[in-house]
Amino acid sequence: MSTPATDPFEIEVFRHLFASVAEEMGVTVQRSAHSPNIKERRDHSCAVFDADGRMIAQAAHIPVHLGSMPASVSAAIEAYEGKPPTPGDVLIVNDPYLGGTHLPDITTVSPAFVGPKRQPRHWGWVATRAHHADVGGLAPGSMPPSTELFHEGLIIPPLKLVDAGELDQQLVEIICRNVRTPEERRGDLEAQLASHRVGESRLAEFARRYGAEPLRRRAEALLAYSEKLAQARLQVVPDGTYGFTDVLDDDGAGGPPIPITVTIQARSGRLQFDFTGTGPAAAGALNAPEAVTRSAVIYVARCLMGDDVPANDGATAPLEVIVPPGTVLNPPRPHAVAAGNVETSQRVVDVLWGALTDALPDLVPAASQGTMNNLIIGGFDPRQDRAFTYYETIAGGAGAGPLGSGADAVQVAMTNTLNTPIEAMELAYPLAARRYEIRRGSGGSGRHRGGDGVIREIETLVPSVVTIVTERRLRQPWGAAGGEPGAAGLNRGTINGSERDLPGKAALELAAGDVIRIETPGGGGWGASSSPEDPA
Repeated sequence: MSTPATDPFEIEVFRHLFASVAEEMGVTVQRSAHSPNIKERRDHSCAVFDADGRMIAQAAHIPVHLGSMPASVSAAIEAYEGKPPTPGDVLIVNDPYLGGTHLPDITTVSPAFVGPKRQPRHWGWVATRAHHADVGGLAPGSMPPSTELFHEGLIIPPLKLVDAGELDQQLVEIICRNVRTPEERRGDLEAQLASHRVGESRLAEFARRYGAEPLRRRAEALLAYSEKLAQARLQVVPDGTYGFTDVLDDDGAGGPPIPITVTIQARSGRLQFDFTGTGPAAAGALNAPEAVTRSAVIYVARCLMGDDVPANDGATAPLEVIVPPGTVLNPPRPHAVAAGNVETSQRVVDVLWGALTDALPDLVPAASQGTMNNLIIGGFDPRQDRAFTYYETIAGGAGAGPLGSGADAVQVAMTNTLNTPIEAMELAYPLAARRYEIRRGSGGSGRHRGGDGVIREIETLVPSVVTIVTERRLRQPWGAAGGEPGAAGLNRGTINGSERDLPGKAALELAAGDVIRIETPGGGGWGASSSPEDPA
């Protein structure tokens, strides 16, 4: 007979209990946030960790956040330098070289205590990561065409934002004095802190109900179960060695195209991902911290496992990731990284799927749009008498697969955000939507057609600074099994009455009445069409 710690029914119950903590934290952030980027687009993530910093559960939020968050939690734990945490502590960090992604993603970490208030026991940690629309730097939105990390905004090492329940007002003031939208930043930080109170409270409640030690044993059992199930599911990949190379358009600083190469070795449900052969660290901001590269690997592996495998550290145990130092996927400090999180991570996913095409021809899809189509617009809003920063990642086409066509107008791979509704955008910012529609015919043809991208056209109503960070403008998303590639993306601007093409990465000054149009890539098609007239 199964013991309570290994009973499969209990494991499933506690899997969902732990996940419910992260989910409720996420709802708290989203409902409490001030910025449309968090409350509308839901550009945030939450997770629960044990006392050693192992992820026990996460909410269904942003893949690129969650795969890298354990490294930030480890950095926060190390900041205690062996000293015990204190109830009421909350640490803050955004350093990309300490498990972060890029500077706008601010992570908060707090210890969770259980038991009586007189003798609380440290049980684990809860963490929240949220994309703040501006953290300073050269341009609104903190994603400029940078060539070093210092261009991108305020760098925060692991520091106590809250010490034993006391908010460090001086630290908050330092953060707010270094950003363009201080009121919004203050409000979003408060939303993150509110989520910590919820997470800590729920874990304490579960400890009262089940006992702190039995709850810990069930977390251990969940991690062990996840590792065993993940390895069993990954046996879908036949033993062998598989490789692929894809290329980033450019680094945004005049540099050449950047190759990304992977070799995957599969052995009895354990996968090794070796990125030897990838191009060197770039002069521009396309560098991806190692934690971001690892996130992309975890995302693809999770797709292979199936969503019934619990999302925690146990599920990542069968994965080995080798990323040579000095490459664009593991750059040395202080290389610029603002676009690595959003763009290079997408290309890593394309490379991983490309490598698995021969191994799993009846499962692996064609390339999706392969970019997040980042658009940042900032300036001064006379209506509200304050600065504004609008940030958006724009949907595109999903790659078709063996089972059917790709979806139109969706966020793909490493992002799981929503769009900013036109009404919310026009209410919050001095911007006007002039066009928002599906980009018909942009998906690659084939037996199953790739999904179509979108066209989003925005007019600036006041003088503004615009930053565009996009990929797949020079190279199309590839098709699979004989399918055709999707259409490359296109950026255009109507500036001073003249319409012209814009590069994939650009920083522009626009006058009132100028227009930016982003046409996003379509997904690749899958399988050869039965006839030239039959693209479906």
